[in-house]
Amino acid sequence: MPEMDGLTATSVLRERERGRDIHLPVIALTAHAMKGDQDCCLAAVMMDGYLPKPIFVPRNWRSSLARTQPPQ
Repeated sequence: MPEMDGLTATSVLRERERGRDIHLPVIALTAHAMKGDQDCCLAAVMMDGYLPKPIFVPRNWRSSLARTQPPQ
């Protein structure tokens, strides 16, 4: 992205959500698939899902989307 990367954008989004009753699901779609990259996305900036490229549908896609759904 030209102005900020996805980690920074998600951090900004989460900061804007703080104190409000909203949560926009964010799923990382990345070529970064090294050990620790997933933890960085999910824990550090509170992304809701992580899809490393290449994507294998439906295995990766559906499992990540399922985690973004509100509990029933």
